[in-house]
Amino acid sequence: MRKFTVLELFAGAGGMALGFEMAGLETEALIEIDKDACATLKKNRPDWNVIHQDVAEVDFSKFKADIVAGGFPCQAFSYAGKGLGFEDTRGTLFFEFARAIKEIKPKIFVGENVEGLKNHDDGRTLQTMTKVLTELGYHVQMKVLNATDFTVAQKRKRVFLIGTLPGYHFTYPNPYKKKIVLRDALKDVPTSKGTKFSQKRYDVMKLVPPGGCWVDLPVEIQKEFMGASFYSGGGRRGMARRISWDEACLTLTTSPSQKQTERCHPEETRPFTIREYARIQSFPDDWEFSGSISSCYKQIGNAVAVNVAGAVGEQIIKTLENLNADQTTHIETIHTLKPPQTVQKSLTGF
Repeated sequence: MRKFTVLELFAGAGGMALGFEMAGLETEALIEIDKDACATLKKNRPDWNVIHQDVAEVDFSKFKADIVAGGFPCQAFSYAGKGLGFEDTRGTLFFEFARAIKEIKPKIFVGENVEGLKNHDDGRTLQTMTKVLTELGYHVQMKVLNATDFTVAQKRKRVFLIGTLPGYHFTYPNPYKKKIVLRDALKDVPTSKGTKFSQKRYDVMKLVPPGGCWVDLPVEIQKEFMGASFYSGGGRRGMARRISWDEACLTLTTSPSQKQTERCHPEETRPFTIREYARIQSFPDDWEFSGSISSCYKQIGNAVAVNVAGAVGEQIIKTLENLNADQTTHIETIHTLKPPQTVQKSLTGF
């Protein structure tokens, strides 16, 4: 049986592509504008068709793929006097994602984004995206998946927007029974380079216990460290955060040492190293990252957790093999998205 092929936009360091490969999907092409991320992809998979190019300059009609995927950034659209259609999203990266779908006509597409997409611009961004994708002929679903449910030692929630052509029925992966914590993920992790805290931040972080954060500091140090945030209310438990061995890590960001995104090692007063960051994102140890230390952190922090992509990839294969046709979805957790009824159809020729 032939393998199903994927064309991926905004491919980054390859978290989604690697997970899809592990599931049994085949890469048709990967499009990425960042030179370090492209170097990472080429270093690890010389046979992959890596295209270092702005997606706006790519002619997608020359590709054939069963799946189009991509973690496009969510950007607000202008609504005044607009029909909220395909052309109205021009100039955004979502437009390029939708254009790839329009020109390639895959059987299924996968869009990955931060959880905040659900409420971005009071929900109008997602409504517009749904309208455009529905008018392209796809049944659109959305669900938030938490990486910790798929053998990833990280509390990382991401929206997975799935569209299928008529005749295909996608069901989201169920959470795995096994959960892992930081101790599991970092067992025998290879040594590697990493950034350091500034002396001022080091002096603060050394006072924080495993599993603790700024609230565990003496009040006077809290006030100095937090500044105006001390008086603003809210949780903010990610600030000055030292992770415990026995918990999943908070969401990794593009830097483990900046204020408000500190991710401190459980025992040593330092940020996680590159290889520790990669382990927490479920990258294998032989996946090498190109570029400066800050670039490596950025590539890893922006990636789709590999094991989550693997779980989604397995469901894609079942979908394309029509193995999900008779299964029912859980209506309480999966949202079937429809374009707003009040918006008149503004597209022709789709």
